[in-house]
Amino acid sequence: MAALVVRGVRDLLKRADFATVPRRYRYKKKWAATEPKFPATRLALQNFDMTYGVQFGDLWPSIRVSLLSEQKYGALVNNFASWDHVSAELEQLNARDFVNKAPSHGELEPENGQTTASFPASWDCSPNLRCFTFTKGDVSRFPPARLGSLGVMDYYLMDAASLLPVLALGLQPGDTVLDLCAAPGGKTLALLQTGCCRNLAANDLSTSRTGRLQKILHSYVPQDIRDRSQVRVTSWDGRKWGELEGDTYDRVLVDVPCTTDRHSLHEEENNIFQRSRKKERQMLPMLQVQLLAAGLLATKPGGHVVYSTCSLSHLQNEYVVQGTIELLANQYSIEVRVEDLTHFRKLFMDTFSFFPSCQVGELACWEDK
Repeated sequence: MAALVVRGVRDLLKRADFATVPRRYRYKKKWAATEPKFPATRLALQNFDMTYGVQFGDLWPSIRVSLLSEQKYGALVNNFASWDHVSAELEQLNARDFVNKAPSHGELEPENGQTTASFPASWDCSPNLRCFTFTKGDVSRFPPARLGSLGVMDYYLMDAASLLPVLALGLQPGDTVLDLCAAPGGKTLALLQTGCCRNLAANDLSTSRTGRLQKILHSYVPQDIRDRSQVRVTSWDGRKWGELEGDTYDRVLVDVPCTTDRHSLHEEENNIFQRSRKKERQMLPMLQVQLLAAGLLATKPGGHVVYSTCSLSHLQNEYVVQGTIELLANQYSIEVRVEDLTHFRKLFMDTFSFFPSCQVGELACWEDK
């Protein structure tokens, strides 16, 4: 009897304690929005461990360390400043110009019994680019860029691997050029540094991002150069560019929106692995195919297109390229030839590590070790 009384009192106290909790503070763990959630950076790492672990196999642990390490920047010398003086100052920091220190085609060693004669004689890197980096193992940082004596900034700090698509585009003097997804502007600036652009169209759907692009151009490129190169900055839907300006450009750079792997592992802001952006992330390959198709349609017959991402995912790289080639063949009867970039990889393998088993193109990552 006493035991029943005690149990009854306990039940009464429990009900009394629960009743004192306001209704808005009560929740069930299985549906409460107040429960803690994983940060987007952690979700990104979990995703990469699952997908890239399968894609890269035994190479993934070392790639993982590189992605999680602090980013190393390159210094793109501004040719509109006193570039020779700037280059000398960067050399005093023990940095090296990885573009001009690369071996020429004739200096490359044969691979698998091939001779250097197999390299395309007509192909060459975009000219006049100078980008300084510190050697592997050197964790030094470049000081912030400053305003030079000619009224423009001396150099632009960027991920040195971001310069590879511009180099691969192989600009020639007098080319008409389209940068389809141009913001925030590093590659657009590099295109202007070549001195080859007769006309340059720089487009990005986001008006806020094109605003940042405009600021970079004003900080690094004199007004008369911007006018002479007829730089046109727009905020159009890049997927429709083939309809707007078909068969127009000699060279087109399609640096598409992607999972931006390194950013997704280090920054919560604008992280595509946020739960609210799951559908957007899943739709990326379709968007990428649409943008690459538009870039190809905007290119003159015989012109060149470079497709690039900041992602290691084969779903956003090889599969997008192959899917777009099939799309253009079936719907437009357009034949697209994919360039063998083995020779290009050899030029810069002293600075970057390249994944050895790409079906098309090249996959480069910074060597942080």
